Amino acid sequence: MNPQVRTKPNDTRSRIMDTAEALFRRLGFAKTAVADIAAELKMSPANVYRFFASKNAIIEAICQRVLGELEDRAWAVARSRGSAAERIERLVLEILDYHKENCLTDQRVNDMVLAAIELSWGAIRAHKEHIRMVLESILREGIEAREFELVDPRETSRLFLLSLVHFCHPVLVAQYLQDQEDLEGDARRIVRFLLRAITPRG
Repeated sequence: MNPQVRTKPNDTRSRIMDTAEALFRRLGFAKTAVADIAAELKMSPANVYRFFASKNAIIEAICQRVLGELEDRAWAVARSRGSAAERIERLVLEILDYHKENCLTDQRVNDMVLAAIELSWGAIRAHKEHIRMVLESILREGIEAREFELVDPRETSRLFLLSLVHFCHPVLVAQYLQDQEDLEGDARRIVRFLLRAITPRG
């Protein structure tokens, strides 16, 4: 008799997340209940709760995974060729493109991320810090190469992102899209304006 194959806890968590994300994309997260996720997986809701304390915990875990894709893209820009100034501009445009893509083609996922922002979940706070660290790393390289003045890279990265929030926050990006503004053009102009403040003169 073959021994019974046991599913690893991490595999079960992944299956729950995959199924929940598929339902969120199809129905929207507000209309999807834990019972729906359990039924799709042919397990009891109690079994789902063994791995996630609540529906919000499932959404937060999915948000971490979704935003992880953007973080990977951000690091790819940071590690690419080009001057620090060029990479900072590309980084902002990459973040903007990601949020535009979600707004225009995957509204249900965008809604899920917006809900996470509204509830100030840890996943969102961690994501914001992650993006700040990517920007800080590029600034440090620019300072070492004497492309930028000797500024505090941590504080400068924080101030840059505050100034660029219109291009990094999905709610504000959606508003820009409704107003048919030139997002890319404005993003480029503001990044270049900010960079002039830390670029040596003469």
